[in-house]
Amino acid sequence: MSTLVTNNKQMILDYLTALSGQPKTEELMDRYISDPNLKEHIRQAEAGFPGYEMVAHQIIAEDDLVAVRATVHGVHKGVFAGMAPTGKKVSADLMLFYRIHNDRIAEFWMQLDMKGLIDQLTA
Repeated sequence: MSTLVTNNKQMILDYLTALSGQPKTEELMDRYISDPNLKEHIRQAEAGFPGYEMVAHQIIAEDDLVAVRATVHGVHKGVFAGMAPTGKKVSADLMLFYRIHNDRIAEFWMQLDMKGLIDQLTA
């Protein structure tokens, strides 16, 4: 495995550790993220599920891409997807792909079980 791949994988591990279960402050996001779309996604998720946690099950890196298979856990304490807070504990499986540039996340793609998440909130 190349040094670049190893460094990118470690950067994502550090990022997940720093943000998981913690308030996602602008300063913290700026340290790891240059993609404005990812920052906005995190702001929205954090508003609905403050301090949400992401548990990585598998991380695979190749060139400037890092793939993560994970589960997100949170408590619905704020408005999310137009839904008023329910106070329910929820979890959802997801897959993320991050493109790393200059030691920060420059682009991301996410596949989340949104139906499963909404079903938990409306059950």
